[in-house]
Formats: sequence, structure tokens, C-alpha cells
Amino acid sequence: MIEYPIWVWILFFSIVLVALFVDIGIVNRHSHAPTRRETLAWSIVWVSLAIGFNVFVLYQFGLNHAKLFLTGYLIELSLSVDNLFVFLLIFTFFKVPKEFQHRVLFWGIMGALVMRMIMIFAGAELVERFHWIIYVFGAFLIYTGLKMFQDSEDSFEPHESVIVKLATKYIRISKHYDGDRFFVVKDGVRTGTLLLLVLITVEFTDLIFAVDSIPAIFGITTDRFIVYTSNIFAILGLRTFFFLLADLADRFHYLKYGLAFILTFIGIKMLLPLMVTGLLLLMSEGSTGAFAEVLRKLQEHDADTEQIVINISLAVVVLAIASSIVISMIFPSARSAPAEDELGSDDEPGII
Repeated sequence: MIEYPIWVWILFFSIVLVALFVDIGIVNRHSHAPTRRETLAWSIVWVSLAIGFNVFVLYQFGLNHAKLFLTGYLIELSLSVDNLFVFLLIFTFFKVPKEFQHRVLFWGIMGALVMRMIMIFAGAELVERFHWIIYVFGAFLIYTGLKMFQDSEDSFEPHESVIVKLATKYIRISKHYDGDRFFVVKDGVRTGTLLLLVLITVEFTDLIFAVDSIPAIFGITTDRFIVYTSNIFAILGLRTFFFLLADLADRFHYLKYGLAFILTFIGIKMLLPLMVTGLLLLMSEGSTGAFAEVLRKLQEHDADTEQIVINISLAVVVLAIASSIVISMIFPSARSAPAEDELGSDDEPGII
């Protein structure tokens, strides 16, 4: 792993903070429901920033690092888009007014910037100190991928969430919204609004998602800089992508299967060195043949082999995402529009 000069980190954080300031401090200074044109424009901005940074990585650190960044970005972006469907369920359940969803997602992303930095650097340190943990991550990703083939996001019930039960048990939270505020003072007592409960749920949900996504990118590279920057560029546009894709959620119903395949593939890739070593031990030392030569080549893991592995990983990720989107468009969901929420009236969220 190469060492990155401090000015590169400063440049990255400067880009992120300036972009967030323009987005929140100027363009979205007041809570409102963004138009489709506005969300499309900002989606282009966020993707362009990521591509521009990838070009910077290409010229500053070389083609391999640029490919690793792009692969990591695509994985994290696709996983983040899949997470939007769960956020949509949360907002629908709590009946969050559309003009307040922007504020919840912004603070959710700010929390994610901190949480993911801690998890990424802690994870990278663990992998460096205890290399066998990479195999644990790999097995976990295979389990998650196979489970994703079976599970549906529609099974998520916010009111049954442990975090919701804990939050309402230990934090005084009202059953109403009070503008876009998270706290109000009633009768001299500071009380959290329903919007605060929504934010806590979103933050906890993102933390759960990070448990899947961060091991996934570790399967591509353990380079802290590449892992963190690609991760953050992917979630920066999450708020904007939510509004862009909220009305199109059902059209990408096969995306989760593409993501399940990607997670399973990366998990197998992480376990590959262990499997290769095991196969070579089972074979006699003087074994010849094409299969034995391939295994030895994989075990040596020289520059040429590493280049091939990077190319294959990038190709698999791109093809899996593209295929799942194309198949979703060819075979549209037969699912009808969601029925009205039966958990509460039209005037008050049906919770707690």
C-alpha cells in the first residue's frame, strides 16, 4: 500500500466540504421538495465529481489505482442505491413530508461520513494485523449475498426495529412533526420530534448497510485512501439519488439480485487464496498440468496476476449492475402500487 501525501487528503476533504456547502448552504438552504430537474442536475454533479476525482487518481497514482477506485465506487454506489429502497420504506411508514426528507438524508449522510471513516480505518488496521480476518469478511459476504437472493426489502418493518424501540424508550420523542426541527421545548422540557426518530432510524440503517458494503470493498482493495474516498463519493449523492429514484423504485426490482451476485463473487474472491492453498496441499508437489500451473500462478500473485484480477473484478461488477438494470427494464415489475398505509390515519403517522 502506497503512502498518500497529506495534501491529497486535504484536497479530497476540501472537495467534499465545498460541494456539501454549495448543496446545503446555498442551493438547498431552505427545506423544500426538489423538482425532478433539480435532482437530475445534482445527480450529474455528484457523478461528475466522482469521475473527476477518479481521473485525478489515474494521473497521480496510476491506472491500477484508478481501476480500484472505479470498482469500489460502482460497488458502493449500487449498494447505496439499493439502500434507497429501504429509506423509501422508512419515509413512507413514518409519513415524512417530502420537504423534510432532504434534511433527514443530509444529516444521515454527515453521520455516515464519520461512521464509515471509523469503520474503514478500523477494518483496514484489523486486516493488516490479522490477515485471516479477510477470510471472515469473505465468508460473511457469501452468506449475505446468498441471503439477499432470498430476502426482500419489503420485509423491513420500522416499528419492529430494535433501534426504534430503544430510542422511544430512552429518548422523549413526540408523535408529531414540528417543521424540519429535530428538537422542540415543551413545558420547559426538551423533546425530540418525530423527525428525530426518523433520523435515528436512517442512521442506524446506514450503519447496518455499512457492515455489508465495507467488507465488499475490502475484497477489492485494503488501501484506506481508495476505500474511503470511493465510499464517500458514492454516498455523497445518496440524498439526491433518493429523490431521483423514489418514483422509479419498482423499475429496478432485479437490482438486488445483481448486488447479491456481486457480494457472493467478492466473497469467493476473498476466500480464493485459502482455497488455492488448500488445493495445492491436496495435490502432489510435483503435479503438472494447466490446472496446477494456474493454481501456482494465483498463489504467487505477481503484478500480472494482480492486473488480471483487477480487470476481472471491474468487469464482473459493471456487467452485474448493467445486466440487472437491463433485465429490470425488459421484465418490469408486476407489483401494483403500494396500498395506503393501514397503520395510521392520513393526518398522523401510525407508530409508537
